[in-house]
This record gives sequence, C-alpha cells and structure tokens, in this order.
Amino acid sequence: MKEVLIFITDGFADWEASYVSSELNKPGTGYRVKTIAIDQEPKVSMGGLTVLPDYSVSEFNANVDIAMLIMPGGTGWREEKNQLAKVVVEYCVSKDIPVAAICDATTFLGNHGFLDNHKHTGNTLAYLKEGAPNYRGDQHYVEGQSIRDENQNLITANGSGALEFSRHILERLGVLEGEELNQWYELFKKGYFPS
Repeated sequence: MKEVLIFITDGFADWEASYVSSELNKPGTGYRVKTIAIDQEPKVSMGGLTVLPDYSVSEFNANVDIAMLIMPGGTGWREEKNQLAKVVVEYCVSKDIPVAAICDATTFLGNHGFLDNHKHTGNTLAYLKEGAPNYRGDQHYVEGQSIRDENQNLITANGSGALEFSRHILERLGVLEGEELNQWYELFKKGYFPS
C-alpha cells in the first residue's frame, strides 16, 4: 500500500487536508495517510487537534513507498525550525513524487525556490512575495483556487481552495475521476441543499 504523507507543524491548518485525507483513507484506494513532522513531538493544529506524527524528518525512511507529499498551511511555516521540511520536499522532487501545498505551505515552497520555474498559485502574489523573500516565480504565478502543474508533479492552492486542492489531489492519484470526481466536488462545494 502506498503512503501519502501529510507534513504537519504546530499550528497546521487541519481542515486544509481533511477532505482529501478522508477520501484517501477509504478501503480500496490503495493509499494510507501518514503524518510527518520535523520531530515526533505532538503537533497541535489551529483547531486544537493534537496529532502524534508517524514519521520525523530525522527518522524519515526513504524505503517507504510514497505516493505524494501534502503540505497543509498554517501558522508554523515561517518558523526557522520548520525549514527542515525542505529535506523531505527535495527528496520528493528528486524522485518525481508529487508535492501538494496549500496556503502558507506554498509560501514555504516559494521561499525555497520550488515554485520559481513552475505554474503555481498561493494566497495572492503580493502575499507570496512578502512572505517568501527568496521567491522568484512571479512569471509563473496564476490567480486560481488550486493549480495543478502536470509537468512538474506540483499542486498548489490558496487558503480558501481546500476543496479545489482536494479535487486536484484525488484526480492526480486516480482515487476519483471524471463524473464521480465532479459529483464529489459539487456535493461538498454546494451541499445537499444549495442555498
């Protein structure tokens, strides 16, 4: 079974990976969701949920069959200690493992040069440039809820695009496709009884 790793920090935005993780963890998908962090100390989300990471950066086992790295946003991505996540991102990029980042996790990617040559989005271009002084990807920035750069195994989203982000991940991993994916998205976007 392939593992989808969710990189968590203290203050991670728990809802930004919730839609997709519940779909990936369903029986029969071929995927299992695991968490990774800079260490194995419990991490507390913005919503107050305490999560004990399955892996730490220092104990990261390259023999794990990783299908994707998902990086929810949150309040911790600009902290110096969390810059260690770069090691995991570099590993995934070097192995052509898809990376999906949302909200301030895109700012983290931008600051480390991962967006410079790839189509991407984030919490506005101005926000990205302010939060990532090393960012040089202006010409590849796209205003959109979620952007999938199919040539680079990269999915990025702004903080209000959790459903669009999830839709791109589910499509990329082949968990839901076509009309089934559209129905899933419409259900969560508009509800059973649209207002």
